[in-house]
Amino acid sequence: MAEQDGRDKIEEVKPDTDETAKPKKKRKKWPFILGGIALFLFIAYWVVVYFLVSAALVPEFMRKLDSFSDLTEKEVANQKHTSDIEENYKKGLTETEEWWKSVHKEKLTITSEDGYTLVAAYIPAEKESHDWVLVLHGYTGVKEEMYPFARRYWLKGCNALVPDLRCQGESEGDFIGMGCTDSRDCMLWLKEILKRDPEARIVLHGQSMGAAAALIMTGMEELPSAVRAVVSDCSYTDAYSMFRAKIRDWFSLPAFPLVNSARLMLKMRGGYDLYDASAIEAVKKSHTPTLFIHGTDDLLISSEMSEELYEAEACTKKQLLLVEGAGHAQAGDKDPELYYNTIFTFLEM
Repeated sequence: MAEQDGRDKIEEVKPDTDETAKPKKKRKKWPFILGGIALFLFIAYWVVVYFLVSAALVPEFMRKLDSFSDLTEKEVANQKHTSDIEENYKKGLTETEEWWKSVHKEKLTITSEDGYTLVAAYIPAEKESHDWVLVLHGYTGVKEEMYPFARRYWLKGCNALVPDLRCQGESEGDFIGMGCTDSRDCMLWLKEILKRDPEARIVLHGQSMGAAAALIMTGMEELPSAVRAVVSDCSYTDAYSMFRAKIRDWFSLPAFPLVNSARLMLKMRGGYDLYDASAIEAVKKSHTPTLFIHGTDDLLISSEMSEELYEAEACTKKQLLLVEGAGHAQAGDKDPELYYNTIFTFLEM
């Protein structure tokens, strides 16, 4: 027993060599904190990008944020408000309203390649004619804004087709196309025209984004030979440059790196690339006679863009008209006589 007690005493004073008995080291928390902050900032950044794309290109979202009214107010503030422009604008509206009441018109619908219903107004010529004009409105616009142009062509004996571009007016869609998806949609409208009139001679007349869509079409291999000319009123060179120039004005945000990120998100959500919405790349391949028109006092899209487009245009029959004192999309109101005489002389109508 005594011997056993001795062993017990020895075991009691034996040093503990078990590693688990050592005090645990405290883990540093700062890497997890920094990681959490980085993740939060990453998510927050892409939320801003998502918001930016939606606020600029999704009409339903824009209406909820009042983006439509905000952008319209900014555009109006940047316009020229001279008495001649105001008077000519009101006169044109009055004449168009009277014309619209008496003229025969039809509502046409087609389905886009991605399944959206697109709507257009069709105004047949008073007398049988193979002359047609496809009239295209601008960013956040509607077909009704382009009826004064359709009327002028109609008075020259043309059939007029005036669509609501996707997402706008009565047409369905997910994202405003900035000329990219619009150019593909408008190819379908050309098919509709040719279905009705295989001998059609077609003019594309676009304003702002609609002008960019028309120019993009001239660079497409599938453009029908029935398209005889383009009238490009205040087009931008490409949508990417346009967004880079305007993101600070519209949303008070820096262009870099937001526009690049927005381009990536748009490819994933909207199915098109801002780089593809490039009128200037299209005109380098164009064989379609093109008249470029721009107001010298355009604060939304610089007239320098139309000058760049004119220089890049590959077609040998081309002309550039700069209207002194006209703001964005105001060339026709600043000097209607010069505007339409130049157009119809160029088109030989």
